[in-house]
Amino acid sequence: MTYTSLVTGGAGFIGSHVAADLLRAGHRVVVLDDLSGGTAANVPSGAHFHQGDICDPGVVDALFAEWRFDHVFHLAAYAAEGLSHFIKRYNYTNNVVGSVNLINAAVNAGTVRCFVFTSSIAVYGHAEPPMTEDLIPSPVDPYGIAKYAVEQELKVSHEMFGLPYIIFRPHNVYGERQNIGDRYRNVIGIFMNQILRGEECVIFGDGEQTRAFSHIDDVAPPIARSIENPRAYGQTFNIGGDTPYTVNELAGAVAAAMGVEPRVRHVEARHEVVHAFSSHDKAREILGVGTTSVPLTEGLTQMATWAKKHGPQEPSIFSGIEVSKNMPPSWQSVVASD
Repeated sequence: MTYTSLVTGGAGFIGSHVAADLLRAGHRVVVLDDLSGGTAANVPSGAHFHQGDICDPGVVDALFAEWRFDHVFHLAAYAAEGLSHFIKRYNYTNNVVGSVNLINAAVNAGTVRCFVFTSSIAVYGHAEPPMTEDLIPSPVDPYGIAKYAVEQELKVSHEMFGLPYIIFRPHNVYGERQNIGDRYRNVIGIFMNQILRGEECVIFGDGEQTRAFSHIDDVAPPIARSIENPRAYGQTFNIGGDTPYTVNELAGAVAAAMGVEPRVRHVEARHEVVHAFSSHDKAREILGVGTTSVPLTEGLTQMATWAKKHGPQEPSIFSGIEVSKNMPPSWQSVVASD
């Protein structure tokens, strides 16, 4: 049987890789993306691309009526945790209302076998790492709040309407096709772009924050394959890298991968969780996902090769800032000069 699967955000980073994995598995794949963060060039060959906004229920409903999807892989989001404090309306519109449009359409269609949602480690907030799925989420930024709201909505939609779902909480994903020109998110891409532009790597605070970094090859395939595992349905999984590194260590590793001496500039700390990495025991036990298959040094080398070919990018400026109070000074100067 050939399944028809919708991938939202399939012109973006993680979404384009999930779409490619689904195509390799024999799915008919439809990509819905508004190109606000991705590019049409990222859409894998063989996928049907529809440019549109998940925040437009008419677009969403028409697509479900046309294709009668078997599976929905929802990866469309604006995933800038730090910036989300200053773009609350945009954050909740895109990350909650847009998600609800998709859930409504999936319920009304009556054909969807599983709704796979990419949430985030941001739902855990200041919880003590390594964070496990049985912790009660307590997000500390609007992005994490939005992701947790959609998780809860999927659970009540299952209880009320029988909509099957699987939730993933990835963290700090990096790799080929990432938008290195986004100045607000994805620290590895930011560092690589700064190096390509001959700039110092900018670190907020003392750089002793810890994160575990996840290569796309350890994240996208398990998401795409999850629908084949009955034990995954109704479950929430952390997924990604196992080993935490400080941001200072990361800057040195990125510089090495790019073949340059590390040049770092520390700026005022921003409001963020200091230590954030998670346990992946549940994913290993149920999904059979092993330990990290792409070590950080190897993954950085792969991404660096791609980034050098891709070339330096002019850092994007988010033009819709809603609240400027208490923004990091380096971001305030960008807003002021816009």
